Amino acid sequence: MQQPLFLTPVFQEKIWGGDRLHTVFGFDLPSNKIGEDWAISAHPHGVSVVENGEFAGQKLDELWANHRELFGNAKGDVFPLLTKILDAEDELSVQVHPDDAYGLAHEGELGKTECWYIIDAEPGSTIIYGHNAKTREELEVMIKEGRWDDLLRKVPVKKGDFFYVPSGTIHAIGKGIMILETQQSSDTTYRVYDYDRKDDQGQTRELHIQQSVDVTTVPAKDAQLTIQQQNQGQSSIVTYLKTAFFNVYEWQVKDILKLTKNAPYTLATVIDGAGNLVVENEAGMKAESYELKKGSSFILPSDIKKWRIEGDVTIIASEPGENA
Repeated sequence: MQQPLFLTPVFQEKIWGGDRLHTVFGFDLPSNKIGEDWAISAHPHGVSVVENGEFAGQKLDELWANHRELFGNAKGDVFPLLTKILDAEDELSVQVHPDDAYGLAHEGELGKTECWYIIDAEPGSTIIYGHNAKTREELEVMIKEGRWDDLLRKVPVKKGDFFYVPSGTIHAIGKGIMILETQQSSDTTYRVYDYDRKDDQGQTRELHIQQSVDVTTVPAKDAQLTIQQQNQGQSSIVTYLKTAFFNVYEWQVKDILKLTKNAPYTLATVIDGAGNLVVENEAGMKAESYELKKGSSFILPSDIKKWRIEGDVTIIASEPGENA
């Protein structure tokens, strides 16, 4: 085959969403309250469809079920990763996600460990990242008493920042922030607090206090990152994270960046610039070239061993981790 799988985005309307997925990325949006672009997804709440090649028109979950050879015959009942672009026109709810054991037992799906690359952030933007409770009992009391200023940790953010958000981490993306999120394929979110806001029907959204108390890591643990950069001329590969769930990289291309496969398959989304993806054969000769533009998302299946990116372009890429 030796063809990348380019995928159509799936848009999700959210109470906190906006229209920057159109103004920044040029997507044709179904409304002006779009909060999420599920760029690479086999989750049943929004499944990507292949745009090109012999599998054009097929859904990613179908390919995972029927053509596992594309993914190096990887194990697992579900495609393990999900890539999103989020546009927070307003604050997201304060929330927490379960680990695999709790998620499978209570929700029938994987838990949700994720990470964020900050694509853009308005001046003064902040996220909620962690909490100050020392015990689970203190956590429960502070939530029930609404002591949010005492409980929640606020962290300033800027364009280019990176955060690891393991399951059990209380968190929220703040107003004016756009992120690229790499996560486990799960849609389980437990809301701790939603600012008492109401939807278009005048209803508040459901909270999940007991589940949140159950799954939150107490006391909070700050994730430690060891970010590494490997240069190729003016281009570079930044390794942000290697975990049991996923490995995450930034491909920063100025002219050309040559890459080789380190995992059964690779996911990639263009967050800035434009260029070309050139697939190479085993001899290193050009096999095919594909245009890349801002917002393009694709999977490099197992039979693509070598490729290069040409142009002036920034890509966030991921691979399944050892336990994915």
